[in-house]
Amino acid sequence: MTCNLGSILGGSFGVLLAPVTFLGVAGWRLAFHSVAVISVALGVLMWLFAADPSPAAKCKTAASAGEEAKELLQHARRVLGVTTFQIIVAQGIAGSIPWSALNFSAMWLELVGFTNWQTSVITGLYLFATALGALFGGLVGDPVARRFPNTGRIALAQISSASALPLGAILLLALPNDPSTGVAHAVTFFVMGFAISWNASSTNNPIFAEIVPEKARTTVYALDKCFEAVFASFASPIVGVLAERVFGYKPVSSDTSVDTDRENAAALAKAVYTEIAVPMAICCLTYTFLYYTYPRDRERARKDLLMASDDHLGGEANDNESSAVHTLVDEESSVSSLNQRLIS
Repeated sequence: MTCNLGSILGGSFGVLLAPVTFLGVAGWRLAFHSVAVISVALGVLMWLFAADPSPAAKCKTAASAGEEAKELLQHARRVLGVTTFQIIVAQGIAGSIPWSALNFSAMWLELVGFTNWQTSVITGLYLFATALGALFGGLVGDPVARRFPNTGRIALAQISSASALPLGAILLLALPNDPSTGVAHAVTFFVMGFAISWNASSTNNPIFAEIVPEKARTTVYALDKCFEAVFASFASPIVGVLAERVFGYKPVSSDTSVDTDRENAAALAKAVYTEIAVPMAICCLTYTFLYYTYPRDRERARKDLLMASDDHLGGEANDNESSAVHTLVDEESSVSSLNQRLIS
């Protein structure tokens, strides 16, 4: 929710500031430098006021740091060997591409003819809907998983990813490229943002927590985000190539006619929808493999946890038994010395 709130504020701020010029500096440059200043300020505040929850970490030697790095590599190797993790990463690689492609939505709306203010409102509604959708996915995922433990979460993810195809077609292909249909665009953006944002909270993150040991959870989340971010970075250039070389987008100057903007809006919409429909279809189909691997990997993780718990309890029992033996020996020694004193 907090990330989406920041996206709403930052996106609206950038769109509204774009046409402004301050002391000869373009608005988009001001927005860029504002983000840099805020980032530095937050870093300074964290350095001054944030409390380190583990002060003992400051006393670690180079040897202990090396051991931790070795343990981290072992966790990463173990996580990469889990089939369910591999499948979720594969769907995430495909599923993250449409989100990057949708970054062109503000540009597309302005080519359609919406003002900067209207564009910021519509994109803000979309981002707000994605926040609500993530919250909804988390709230619905738990009861569905209790009712259908092996299939519920997976089905929710497939419903969410599959909904992008018809909703994207309505938004980008069916609605007219006309600013008079602003309400229809806003409603469709809102519904689409709400429907396609369940996966992480309803399925991916809870499944990650169930298929790996607790101490490896940060590793599994980090690896997933790494793979998704790397491949999602290729989405924007591909949209540009498709728009220009396949669908006829024409690079334009500032004095472009309205008709040319509408044609470019149609070309960009087709390119964006292509990058939504194909990856989301792959994402939805990839989730199917989880029906076979998720129950197995979850049970294996539970057995590993039980074995680790038994070993821990066994070690404590041995320690307690050893302590009891030492206590008994000490008591017998005390009694023996007391008897010797009485005899003497």
